[in-house]
Amino acid sequence: MSETASESRVACIFGATGGIGAAMTRRLVDDPAFGVIHTGSRSGRALSHPRIRPFQFELTSEKSIKAAVHGFKDALPDLIVVATGVLTLEDDTGPEKSYRSLDAETMAEVLAYNTIGPALIAKHVLPLMPRDRRAVFAALSARVGSISDNRLGGWHSYRASKAALNMLIRNFAIELGRSHKQAIIAALHPGTVDTSLSEPFQGSVTDGKLFTPDYSAERLLQVLEGLTPMDSGGCFAWDGERVPD
Repeated sequence: MSETASESRVACIFGATGGIGAAMTRRLVDDPAFGVIHTGSRSGRALSHPRIRPFQFELTSEKSIKAAVHGFKDALPDLIVVATGVLTLEDDTGPEKSYRSLDAETMAEVLAYNTIGPALIAKHVLPLMPRDRRAVFAALSARVGSISDNRLGGWHSYRASKAALNMLIRNFAIELGRSHKQAIIAALHPGTVDTSLSEPFQGSVTDGKLFTPDYSAERLLQVLEGLTPMDSGGCFAWDGERVPD
């Protein structure tokens, strides 16, 4: 049964033109529970639909993030997903296989996109989350950000950026939990998804473990719906399993 306009939920997707972000947007459009879906991208383009409100932002610009969030004031989101991130940079610099390949500028850029950008989004959207009902903030992370689960090493900047993101998620959960008792702050591991981000590394993926963006989006949204405030601060995989710290 559709909810009335006054009861409709509001979602916000940062990175709504990426593989997973776009798939999440399509899923939310098909869900009558959501009356407004804010969709953000660098270009400002969006799926054409009366319930979608597109906005433009630049992940490395706090000024643009603050301006975008200001536009939510008449429809405050209770579901916020940061579906952004990089693995290979625009100059085709990929994950380092050895510490000998470490480069300061590359590390700074990976951290800017995978850690600092999502943190700045959180800085400006967390204060808008409702205190009187359930609300969710989630960011795409990765299993390789787990310190205790690391058995292979390598991919230094990417692993470090996701581990740092996971720590920030834990921090935000603790801080927001003091004032927003029903809030859920979570990191998400989407699996290996058939997008431009993973394309150079798909050759080693086990059969049946390369997911379509739609499948991953469906599973991640289901995982978020099943989380409780007791789960806040954790990282959860597409299958609902909690990723080790």
